[in-house]
Amino acid sequence: MMKKACALLLAGALSQWAVADAASVQRQLEAKYPALQIENIQATEMPGIYSGSVGGQIIYAGEGAEHILVGSMIRLKDQKNLTNALMLTQNQLDWKKLPLKDAVKSVRGTGKRQLAVFSDPNCPYCKQLEVELNKLNDVTLYTFVLPLKPQSVAPSKQLFCEKDPALAWSNLVSKGIQPAGKKSCANPVERNLQLAKSLGLNGTPAIVFSNGTKLMGAYPAQEIEKIWKELGL
Repeated sequence: MMKKACALLLAGALSQWAVADAASVQRQLEAKYPALQIENIQATEMPGIYSGSVGGQIIYAGEGAEHILVGSMIRLKDQKNLTNALMLTQNQLDWKKLPLKDAVKSVRGTGKRQLAVFSDPNCPYCKQLEVELNKLNDVTLYTFVLPLKPQSVAPSKQLFCEKDPALAWSNLVSKGIQPAGKKSCANPVERNLQLAKSLGLNGTPAIVFSNGTKLMGAYPAQEIEKIWKELGL
């Protein structure tokens, strides 16, 4: 009984020590490099290495808070990508609070799976992501048109004047075909910009899964399918 109690006390002490170390790294980073705004510092399986997130991306820092690494941490014994696992748990938002009425809706097949995408029609990575999204089946896509580039503002607003905004969006982002209808009409572009700001989205593309998991970048269709499976969606 005594041995068990001592073991529990030791485990608790080690846990507090690990938390204290993570807190120390967080304080050092904030003091030395406040502009980085690195959050969610925590210990990893590698001694002396801590994970964190900045702008939706996972980074790694040493105990001295003088270096950061960007990339994937792989556990060799089972080939598990620990970085992906962190991304799927740390980057979360409330799906139910997304104003889906302000998105361009496109349904493929049964539409049983859902994705929200924040995209700029002139963003190269957004164009790349659109190619991958076109490979997905049985999905409902909600595209929040987010014109961060100045040249994207006018066509982004104008596509909502078209009879079929989903087709107009596809033509614009995939083929560069500008909307040819009315020049002015009611549109959600300004609301989308405010929404992105409130969610901390400073770039495109962003992908949001129906459980609230948020990822940044042009993920291949195969990877999106894999994430759906991992998340049980």
